[in-house]
Amino acid sequence: MTRLIVAAGGGGDAVAAAMVDTALNRDGEPAVVLTYAWDRLLIDPVPGPRGPANFTGLSAITPTVYAVPGDARPVAPAGSTLPRLAAELPHTFALIDPNAGARGITQQLQELTEHLALDSIDLLDVGGDILAKGDEPTLRSPLGDALTLAASCQLSIPVRLLIAGPGLDGELPADQLRERLGRQLLSLTAEHTEPVSTVLEWHPSEATAILAATARGTRGLCEVRDSGLSVPLTDEGPTLHQADLDDALHRNELARAVLSTTSLEEAEQHSREICGYSEIDYERNKAVWLDDRTAQPIESTGALLTQLDQFEAKASARGATHTTFRRITEALGYDGSQRLQLRELLLQQRPEQYDAPLWRITANPA
Repeated sequence: MTRLIVAAGGGGDAVAAAMVDTALNRDGEPAVVLTYAWDRLLIDPVPGPRGPANFTGLSAITPTVYAVPGDARPVAPAGSTLPRLAAELPHTFALIDPNAGARGITQQLQELTEHLALDSIDLLDVGGDILAKGDEPTLRSPLGDALTLAASCQLSIPVRLLIAGPGLDGELPADQLRERLGRQLLSLTAEHTEPVSTVLEWHPSEATAILAATARGTRGLCEVRDSGLSVPLTDEGPTLHQADLDDALHRNELARAVLSTTSLEEAEQHSREICGYSEIDYERNKAVWLDDRTAQPIESTGALLTQLDQFEAKASARGATHTTFRRITEALGYDGSQRLQLRELLLQQRPEQYDAPLWRITANPA
């Protein structure tokens, strides 16, 4: 039987879907993963999510749903991790197009339901920010989750809302989420991360990297993002829960507001009114800032390691035991295009600090 997993926020949720699929369906065929092409500016310099018109080489599944095969390509200057995911994983990755709002996503889900003869759908969110109200001060990226939640609630078949890694996205603390999570289905293990082990070597998602790290047994405190937010790595990190879909919609004011939207712009305006901002506005502003900034070249390994030592000393003083390569890249003043080069240099120079897929911080580097 074909299964459909909707990656609620796109990005790393699509990678996590492969892990969850391995855990829940050990002997079945790989699921179809419906996801946004919405990579942050580290990968895609164009703010916001990409639609079908932003790719070449897509394959139509239904009139409004397209698969992203391994040989598809984003139209420059846009970027996307989806073609490489499709090339490296056995799952079919299909594209959520939010340009027609929640109504459009509902139509896409309805078409897939009929085409794949689905009896149910899984809606997966890493971190649990889909369970937010919308006014939480730590919330950073509510729009994609709100749209997929709103669309899923309008279907005639059952939708199972899955939350992996409570609090690992750094948006809502695990303590705040705990009463909203519902029952725990399982705890992810190192075995469940194996299908995505090579993907974790290059994919920029911090939340999914932390999910995999906790599944592999890493514990401590991880700094993420350009702001250095701290995310605890605990036994709760790799857990998978089934939350109540109706409760989530009732709580999520933005999801309720976008139920009848027919454009992304309309959904954005609701986000500004309810949450006080649109995350795409943030991306627009950051893109301008990045365009105006001249990134420093990586010229000297010695100078790089000195920078790293200084960063690690401060991070260790803040209590951090781990960090992500995205955090290191931005903290040291480099840009997204240099992340993989920087990662390779660090692994060459100090391989003992690689706690895959995270970087282990030491206050007394070699």
